[in-house]
Amino acid sequence: MADLRQRDGMAALALSFAIFTAARTSEVLGARWDEIDRAGKVWIVPAARMKSERVHRVPLTDSALAILDRAEQPRREPRPDWFVFEGYRRGRPLSIMSMTMLLRRMGRDNITVHGFRSSFRDWAGDETHFPREVAEAALAHVIGDEAEQAYRRGDALAKRRALMQAWADYIESRTAENIVPLTRPA
Repeated sequence: MADLRQRDGMAALALSFAIFTAARTSEVLGARWDEIDRAGKVWIVPAARMKSERVHRVPLTDSALAILDRAEQPRREPRPDWFVFEGYRRGRPLSIMSMTMLLRRMGRDNITVHGFRSSFRDWAGDETHFPREVAEAALAHVIGDEAEQAYRRGDALAKRRALMQAWADYIESRTAENIVPLTRPA
C-alpha cells in the first residue's frame, strides 16, 4: 500500500479501490458513476455484474471516497454512465489485466489482485470479532442453505460498514516498515 499510494495512474486508483472495498476485479472495473451514492456512502453494484446475481451494496469509507475523488478529478463532472476507472479509450473501462500489470511493474509478481480479498477475509477472521456472516457478506459470498437464504433478507449494511471502516483503519495504519511480503512456497 505504501508503494501503491505513490502512484497516480487509473490502474493504481482502481487497485486501491479494490483493496478498500474487498471487491472483485470485474466489479471494480465495471463500476459506473451512477452506482456511487456519495451521500449514503455506498456503491450499489447491479445484480447483472455480480457473481451471485444479486445486488450488492458496498459501504464506502472516507478512504474509498477519497480514491473516487482522485479518479474524478481529471474528468470534472463525469457523466453518470461513465466508468469510474476509465481506460485509454473513452467510454471503455480499464483492461481486465491493468491491475495485474501494475503489480508486475511495481515488482510485485508474487501478489495477485484477488489475494487482497483473501487477505481481507483472513484479517477479518483472525484479527477482528466481526461475525463470519458479516465478513462473508462483505465479500458478497452467498452463505447458508436455501432455507437460511430465504429467511435472511437483509444485507447487514451497518455491520459491514463498521467492518469496512476497521479494514480501512488497518490499511491506513500500515507503514512500509511493518509490512511483511507474503510469498508462495517454492
